[in-house]
Parts: sequence; structure tokens; C-alpha cells
Amino acid sequence: MNPKCDQIADLLMNWSRSRLDEAAISWVDDRRTVISSGDKKGLFLAFGMAPRKVGKSDLMLNATELKQAEAVRHGWNPTGWSTDQAVRALFVLSLPAQDSTAMVATLDQLFSTGEVGELVALYQALPLLPHPSAHVLRAAEGIRTNIKAVFCAVAHQNPYPAELFSEDQWNQMVLKCQFIGVPMSPVRGLDQRANARLAAMVLDFIEERRAARRPVSPDMWRCVGRCADSRGIAELKTLLETGSSVDKHAAALALSECPDPAANAILSTAPELAAQIDAGQISWKSIDAANSN
Repeated sequence: MNPKCDQIADLLMNWSRSRLDEAAISWVDDRRTVISSGDKKGLFLAFGMAPRKVGKSDLMLNATELKQAEAVRHGWNPTGWSTDQAVRALFVLSLPAQDSTAMVATLDQLFSTGEVGELVALYQALPLLPHPSAHVLRAAEGIRTNIKAVFCAVAHQNPYPAELFSEDQWNQMVLKCQFIGVPMSPVRGLDQRANARLAAMVLDFIEERRAARRPVSPDMWRCVGRCADSRGIAELKTLLETGSSVDKHAAALALSECPDPAANAILSTAPELAAQIDAGQISWKSIDAANSN
């Protein structure tokens, strides 16, 4: 295990020790020793038994613990993780990691036989593992699923896709949020990885939704503003003039993020919205919250 993985494992273990009884902690310690010896059967059995041995309670991490997570692994936000997910991540981190090919082969076996809860734990753990680039294909496989919990384990609050996905993989994941009905706002790196191809794909998707008389989620415009061409700017202008209140907020915010002077000129026609954006009263988070009400 490299030093960072050691620190992550220590953090997970400390959280577990403060929340589990002595019998559960003893079992976790024993299983980690077995797994670290390279006993794959021991890993598979322990991985499956984790919920029965340690439960599924929410870790309920406090602000200090979340800061510790960010400090040891930038972008890691384990809010909502359960005790069994933390322990399962510990078990995977206990695997001998010197040989990346052997490690990936073992993980492939876990993934291929995993039920939904196990898959969620595995995908959540990807950004914590050694040999990060060795897991790209596995992460990309996770975004092909239509099981929301599994998809969100890859797409939401996970720094791995933004760091290692190709542009095609990234665009597929972001657009898939709309196909399966999950919000975009928890996707890490959404603004930093904005790109012209994604903006064009989103505009095509919006056009299809409108033609089918289906609603368009306002958070989709977040993918347009930073890379808007003349077509995108024209669409945002129309939305600003004719959309609902939430749509207008989304259009104004997307225009404010567009570097093209034409976008700024259009936004200047809605000075109240521009002032609210400057004051931080309109954000993608507030738009997401308003749309969900």
C-alpha cells in the first residue's frame, strides 16, 4: 500500500473504531490481516459478511471528519457512507497492491459477483485505491448501468471521473444523469470539465426533449454556458425571455459563465438577475433546489 492509501485506511479504521463495538472491530482487524496475506477467498467472504458483522448505520461524519477526508484525499466526500461501506473499502485497501494487474483481476471478480450494495461500496472506493489509472475501464462500466444507486456511486461526489475519464467517457456520464433522472449538481468537476462537444450534445438532447413535449431540467444549461457557441447563446437568450422563473435563473447563470461578449450583452438586459448572481443568491445549487420543489 502506498503512504496515501495507508492514511486513508487509518482514517476509515478510526471512524469505524469510534462507531462499532469491540466484537465488530476485532472481526474487522482479523479479516484485514487475512486479506493482506493475499487470501482472495477470505476477501470475498468478508466482503459479503460485512453488513451482518458491522451493520449499515450511517457513519454520520462530522465536519472535522469530513475535513480529514478532504485532507488525505482531495475531492473525497464520504457524506452518507455507511459502516459496511467504510469497512468494505478498508478490505479492498488491505489487498496486496504491488502488482496492479493482480489487484485489478481480484477486483474484477468482486465486481462480477457483487449485488447492488456491494457494487455501490466498490465504486465509491475507486478514488481511494492504488494504481488509479488501472481502474478507468471499471469506472466507465459503472456509468453504463441503469441502476441509479450504482450509477450515482460513480457519478456523484466522486472525484475519480473528473480526474481520469476521457472526454467521451465524461460526456457520456454527464448526459446519462438526464437519461436516468438524477441531478447533475453532485457531479464533481462539472464546471472544470465543460467542453464544446458536451455543450452541443446537451443542446441536441434539449431539442429532442422539446420535440417530444417532455420537460427540460434547468441544470442542463450548466453544461452549455461555459462553452456556448452562437447556437447556445441564442437558446439561452430565448430561455431568458420566455422561460419559467427557474429557467430564467438557469439561463442568466449560464450566460454569466460564458466568455463570449454577446452573452454578457444579453445578460445586461436582465439587471435584477445579474445582481442576484453577483450577490450569490442564484447558483446551480439554488436552481437544483428550486427545481426539486
